[in-house]
Amino acid sequence: MKIEKNKVIGISFELKVSKTEDDIESVPFSVEVRDEDDPFFFVFGNSGLPEKFEELLNGKEKGQSFSFVLEAEEAYGQADEELILSIPKSQFSEERGFSPEMLQEGNFLPLMDENQQPMQAKILKDQGSELLLDFNHALVGFDLHFEGEVLTIRNASKEELATGLVEGAN
Repeated sequence: MKIEKNKVIGISFELKVSKTEDDIESVPFSVEVRDEDDPFFFVFGNSGLPEKFEELLNGKEKGQSFSFVLEAEEAYGQADEELILSIPKSQFSEERGFSPEMLQEGNFLPLMDENQQPMQAKILKDQGSELLLDFNHALVGFDLHFEGEVLTIRNASKEELATGLVEGAN
């Protein structure tokens, strides 16, 4: 079986990131590893992952390895200034599940959007009564270096096709 639209794919991988600033590229550093004991599962064609990521996996078979780099523009693009917002600190009270330790600069806040889907925002600055939050994807502006192996391929269920979420996956 080959990777194609509407299949559930399980992969192991190491993700390294790098960034080019002022024409100087940083050395790639590891930010995530998923191994055979904790594979990453997604519905091919309905994953929400960068299009180029899926394009480079398309047609691969179980047991095949892969190694590729997605330039920032092929991955999550550059930061969108409109996604950097000041939000009243009162929105992040302990009654709403936020501890004072969570509200430190540099932390990522676990949030829900209007459709109750999980999302996160990075705290850029504590401005006293407000927090300056960055709602851009955490990997925006980075080149993504993937190296891994295709572990499983199977047909997606009707529910998985409808939701894009893989049943039984973490």
